[in-house]
Amino acid sequence: MRANVENEAEEVMWGTPGTLIAAQRMLEWTSDERWRAAWHESAEALLARREGDGLWVQRLYGQVLRSLTPPHGLVGNVQALLPLLDGERRRTLVRDTARLLERTAFVEDRLANWPPRERLELPGPDGQIRVQWCAGAPGIVIAAADYLDEELLLAGAELTWRAGPPNLEKGPSICHGTAGNGYAFLKVFARTGDERWLERARRFAVHALGQARRLRAERGRGRYSLWTGDLGVALFAADCLDVRSAYPILDSV
Repeated sequence: MRANVENEAEEVMWGTPGTLIAAQRMLEWTSDERWRAAWHESAEALLARREGDGLWVQRLYGQVLRSLTPPHGLVGNVQALLPLLDGERRRTLVRDTARLLERTAFVEDRLANWPPRERLELPGPDGQIRVQWCAGAPGIVIAAADYLDEELLLAGAELTWRAGPPNLEKGPSICHGTAGNGYAFLKVFARTGDERWLERARRFAVHALGQARRLRAERGRGRYSLWTGDLGVALFAADCLDVRSAYPILDSV
């Protein structure tokens, strides 16, 4: 963890934010204060590298970018920082991030979406508008559910519902597929108590399980990764049954 403090990736999959999550879990598991010290060392370094407008610069896969997304940018980094950050700095980080998400949202007809990176247009260079955990409204809703303006939260979740489950090309996964989008509904249910969102999450879960079954039949085998395979789908289905909204790995439980 300490060797990764200066990693230029600045995101949870490779960089310091990811080791913050690991240090927090180790502290919870062992109660050994070494892990708290390691967490604070990494957190201080990460916060010091945050730019004045609230974003981080990632150097990832040969690119230099500033991302909003949970796996590669702003809301994932904030998720990693919030659990052990002290009171005033925590409040400031939440306030500034909420304002940044309000500024970068594209809102129309009470629906909201976010580009993966801050830009003037919603479509990317390939012309696509993404609606998934790793890029778009579902990921923002999931990662920022506790502090995002409620009107924006509902607008992002409603867009996710109206877009419908991703097709089999995207698949059932929690990264860019049906199960990942469904976690947005669990988050909104947890915040609002509106049973409609729990019902929507469970409908997505049934659809995701069906997609996993069809893909298994086509391939002759399952796919066993957490982010893009059957394991994430199983966790989402279980969370729908048990009414849990914590997104795997990134959320404390």
